[in-house]
Amino acid sequence: MGSEDWLDEGLALLAEQGAPAVTLDRMCERMGMSKGAFYHHFGSMPKFRTRLLAHYEERHTAAIIERVESAGDISPRAKLGRLAAVAVDGTGADLGVAMRAWAKQDPEAAAMQERVDAARIAYLRELCAGIGYPAPERMATLIYLVVIGGAHVMPPLQGEEMRDLYQLLFPLLDGREATS
Repeated sequence: MGSEDWLDEGLALLAEQGAPAVTLDRMCERMGMSKGAFYHHFGSMPKFRTRLLAHYEERHTAAIIERVESAGDISPRAKLGRLAAVAVDGTGADLGVAMRAWAKQDPEAAAMQERVDAARIAYLRELCAGIGYPAPERMATLIYLVVIGGAHVMPPLQGEEMRDLYQLLFPLLDGREATS
């Protein structure tokens, strides 16, 4: 097993039980591997956590944006629809909530979460501006808050419920009206 397997398992454990549960013993138990195998890849738990944060940032932000952009030369509105479809595929709400909780307790996690939020909002702003919305920053923030809020209500909104919210929200982009 490679380092990516350890990182994926770390994200799964984080999503299921939160940052305090991501320990060397739990990781080794879940992976069926020795501490030596872990240390071979990471050297220490602090180095693992640093790589885990980078792995999350790459997989759950950069790779998603790249996936949307790889659709080819489609309109910003179509990209937004594609992004929404990826956002509701059910593979990140628990992890996103756990990551935000970790960020409240750890400066390194907080810095990563701040970068992730900024990158996501910047991409949404780019799409909203491309659609022609007159206040792209505000609309991008509103869309992002719906994503975050949907993950934080109990029970979290998923799949069809989030799609329904986007169906209510996205027509605002077409009206091109922004109020102060």
